[in-house]
Amino acid sequence: METIYFAGGCLWGVQAFIKTLPGVPSTEAGRANGSTHTLDGDYDGFAECVKTEFDPDVVTMEQLMAYFFEIIDPYSVNKQGIDVGEKYRTGVYSEDPRHLEAARTFIQKRSDAERIAVEVMPLTNYVRSAEEHQDRLDKCPDDYCHISEELMNKY
Repeated sequence: METIYFAGGCLWGVQAFIKTLPGVPSTEAGRANGSTHTLDGDYDGFAECVKTEFDPDVVTMEQLMAYFFEIIDPYSVNKQGIDVGEKYRTGVYSEDPRHLEAARTFIQKRSDAERIAVEVMPLTNYVRSAEEHQDRLDKCPDDYCHISEELMNKY
């Protein structure tokens, strides 16, 4: 198994979508690349993200990136759906340089690459979100989600 972190706006929908993908046995809601190591207080530069464990024999980084781009507006800065703020920025984070290179290559191959606002960076720190945010849309299916129901049920 390998691990990648996807930030795509509100993590509730991102987690609900990603956990349906082939080759993804587990996900966890969290925060990436902030300036602290705690959930106390403000977001302190963190992006809401989904820690994604995947089997590279079943799903490639290129495929994961393609899935991810289905659920985000890749041109938007610090905004997805009605959620606005730095914590809702889009990003791909990893401790594995191969993952970052694959993400950059995916973006560079796109005809609109110069407009893409998705940050691709090493993971500097990660904090697991509180239990109430884990699999939130399973627990509270009527909560807000910026991802369409059609996409949520696509895979």
